[in-house]
Amino acid sequence: MSLRRFIRPSLLISAVLSTVLIASCSTLGGKKAKRENAVRTTQAPNIGVNSFLWRASLETLEFMPLTSVDPFGGVILTDWYASPEAPDERFKANVYILDANLRADALKASIFKQVRSGQSWSDAAVDADTARQIENSILTRARQLYIAKVDNQ
Repeated sequence: MSLRRFIRPSLLISAVLSTVLIASCSTLGGKKAKRENAVRTTQAPNIGVNSFLWRASLETLEFMPLTSVDPFGGVILTDWYASPEAPDERFKANVYILDANLRADALKASIFKQVRSGQSWSDAAVDADTARQIENSILTRARQLYIAKVDNQ
């Protein structure tokens, strides 16, 4: 026997239309929701730390070559840098942004120093104030960036 004998054409059409309507409703609002979801997924994600501290850190350390940068974890690692004025000593910096708030305790900088002895480099003591000066420079620049943004709003 044929299936057509038992199904009326009007029932078949209404069943197909209901399936299409139900499927289109299940897309969370149809075309508009799809468009909004597409926009949401193509936008750049926010970084995981305070953006003012992040940008200020990058600007403050821009003269040093970067080895690793993680905006979600808040880590900036530089490679060794030797200034032309003192080619026999080089510095390296690690900056950690620890919070999403613009606060002084949301920033930690570590500075390392090496001096050349012959053909090799050896670790040397860094003035304790050096890391604090870098942190203060970053914090000052972050405040400037924040003030500039607030003034423009």
